[in-house]
Amino acid sequence: MRDDVEQLGDLVGVEPSLSEMAYALAREIDAGGGEDGKQLPQLNRELRQTLAQLLEGRAADDDDDLGDLGSPD
Repeated sequence: MRDDVEQLGDLVGVEPSLSEMAYALAREIDAGGGEDGKQLPQLNRELRQTLAQLLEGRAADDDDDLGDLGSPD
């Protein structure tokens, strides 16, 4: 998880808080999900939602050099 977040580069706005939340959720998953693993599905959903929210703002900033291939120059 830490490697993935580090690849994002500088974190801005709420991104540092979201990354800390992702770390905490990943730790809980790694620890077994509590209650004999009963919380694993919920923790996984929360982690996916947190990561989606973390990446949401970055999708608009994505420079796609090939995005205009369908447009004639």
